[in-house]
Amino acid sequence: MRSSSVAIVVAVAVAGLVTALKDRAAFQEMLGFGGSGHAPAPQFMLMGRVTGPEISPKPRIDVHAIADRLHAATTVPPLPQERGTADDEVEESVTLAQAPQVQRPASQPANTAQPKVDESALRYFASRGDKARLQAEIARLQALYPNWVPPADPLAVPQGGDKQLEQMWELYSEGRYAELRKAIADRQTSESGWQPPPDLLDRLDVAEARARLVNASDLKQYATVVQIGANTPSLLTCSDIDVLWRVAEAFARTDRAPRARDAYVYILKNCTNPQERLATIQKASALLSYATMQDLLALERPDGNGGREFDSIRNDLARRFVAAGNDHPDLAVAPAYLSIVQRLAETDGLASDNLLLGWYQLRRENYADAEKWFRAAREKEEDTAIASQGLALALIAEKKPQEAEDVMYKWRGASKEATATYLAATANLMALQPPANLSEEVLSRIAAEIIAQKYVPTAQQFGWFARTLNQPQTAARWFETALRWKPDDEPSAYGLAITRQQLRDRAGVADIQRLWAGKSERIAQLGEANNRQTTQPALPAPAQTVPQGAAATPPEIVRAPNRDEAANPPASVEASRQMRTVTVRRGARQLRGCTTTVNQQLLDPEASLSRGWCLMDIDRPMEAVKAFEAALASPNRKTREDAAYGQSLAYLRAGLSNHAAVAATRAPQTQQRAAELQVAILADRALAAFDAKRYREALIYLDQRAQLRQEPIDLMVLRGYAYLNMKMYGDAERIFTAAAATGSKDANRGLADLKASTHPDTVD
Repeated sequence: MRSSSVAIVVAVAVAGLVTALKDRAAFQEMLGFGGSGHAPAPQFMLMGRVTGPEISPKPRIDVHAIADRLHAATTVPPLPQERGTADDEVEESVTLAQAPQVQRPASQPANTAQPKVDESALRYFASRGDKARLQAEIARLQALYPNWVPPADPLAVPQGGDKQLEQMWELYSEGRYAELRKAIADRQTSESGWQPPPDLLDRLDVAEARARLVNASDLKQYATVVQIGANTPSLLTCSDIDVLWRVAEAFARTDRAPRARDAYVYILKNCTNPQERLATIQKASALLSYATMQDLLALERPDGNGGREFDSIRNDLARRFVAAGNDHPDLAVAPAYLSIVQRLAETDGLASDNLLLGWYQLRRENYADAEKWFRAAREKEEDTAIASQGLALALIAEKKPQEAEDVMYKWRGASKEATATYLAATANLMALQPPANLSEEVLSRIAAEIIAQKYVPTAQQFGWFARTLNQPQTAARWFETALRWKPDDEPSAYGLAITRQQLRDRAGVADIQRLWAGKSERIAQLGEANNRQTTQPALPAPAQTVPQGAAATPPEIVRAPNRDEAANPPASVEASRQMRTVTVRRGARQLRGCTTTVNQQLLDPEASLSRGWCLMDIDRPMEAVKAFEAALASPNRKTREDAAYGQSLAYLRAGLSNHAAVAATRAPQTQQRAAELQVAILADRALAAFDAKRYREALIYLDQRAQLRQEPIDLMVLRGYAYLNMKMYGDAERIFTAAAATGSKDANRGLADLKASTHPDTVD
């Protein structure tokens, strides 16, 4: 029969309506379709009108057993009419596969006349062998006529002989509603005064409303779905669960989540079909929030076998909830669901479970756990873009950018997110301090990708990296490239300015200062270009503003470490203690006359200043201190400035860094001299702390110095030995390896000492 499935769903709705009629008002109020205080809703059922109160118990009949015998009616005598006593009815029901009993209401005597009921639909469905519609029609008539008792065999009832009406019922059962409307109209035109049965019209109205609701739902016209449901409340029963699901979805899709929740709650509180209840939870989980789903799951019932009715989908629910936690970092998923997914990840062999846990932990900054789950996912799937991206983000957060770059290089072009992750890894890698020991191949591939993507943060970090290797020309080109891509990048402008200063390109420095006038104080104050005199003590000089690394995705996870900036790189690599001496240009002076002892009080300040420099040249720093002290009494500002500067250098030469710091404050110094003195003082203090075996203190001084000037190789070696003595072997190896790459013999010796400390058995 054509379109029978659609018609069957409509007919089956009647049975559910009968049982849900009492709850309909509550459901309408719950969904906002009506409620207390309003006019009572019309007393419509799915296929007829309610004319009286429902009386219990209702007569019931073994419909399935009857229907099984319908097609044999032509050869087998019809079943007898219902028996006269309740005992006979019970006996018959037991005979027919233990079906429910057919009983008359207690208030109806056995010989009471049956009410006049239109049984044409009942006979039609029985003749067609339509069990579902037969059951629905019996339930409908019982609700309309409480005293009516259905016949034991509807086929035994004489047929009315109205062939046209039978054809109309057939059109209805096949879902051909437009043709049915036309047939009714044609007969009313041809037969004056003929009216179709009211229940047929009611059925047709409801069926058409349902068809419109389903069509609107399929077309995602959710407002129309809600409106039809409001206008046809007889559709909203457990007998037509699909309509309830569609109305609930319409509420969810129109941002009325509380109403959607109420619809699903109604189903779980009133509908009993196990498969439909299970499907309800599945549908709701795709539309409702984690918290709302917990309200629905609280309505779960025991399954009768020692478990719960939703146990079969518990794993899928746990996966969905953990995925929701990935989208919302503030959502705390219950540990029970996390445990389920962890068990699945360990036993089922699906990489997707590992990925769920990896992203969940990553969003909560549990980087070690995230790394573990992402690595497991890569092992199961032999590496994928999404697993590598998650692993790389975890490694970056754990300050392992070199491994992150290696992990993501293969997948750098898989998606925009993958590209962003790779670029972030490169920026973090190039910003490592001390610099990572990178092969030419890695540097080349990073540079090629940065140029292709025009990625400013890593281009800028390439500039600082080149300065670390004392390659100012290369550094300048990278800073210029970064500024071409992003003209307002102040850290790149500052890097270019100090690099041009190192290259003695005064005009280039002046150009940058002119372009950044009023935008960057540190660029404006660079060197002595402004010939500015300070009125405050020069020490300690403020640390330079530190440029940040790559802005990456996601920002809450990827952060580039601070990059040490240099005011002036060392001109050559000297022994550590030789670095205490700061070389400056001074006017010509005579060495003659400083080799003999003189009465300092007899010399004028200018002569004392000249004698101080002379004594420094022949390495007699403590005598130079006294000469510079006499020069400080000069009324000339420039003489006092030079005397304070010289006295600080003399104290440094003598290893008295604290005295040097005090001497530097006795007269204003230019920014360049103040920086030179502070760098030298910090280096001297680091050496003194190292000699006293205060290795942690030595590292602090080295870090402070590195904020002002790039660390020379000899101090890098000193840093490596500090790490070695503190048994921080990984840091020591990284430092020694980086320094050894420049050809430093001291660094190679440090690597040998490190090997002797960590693997004494392998040393000859």
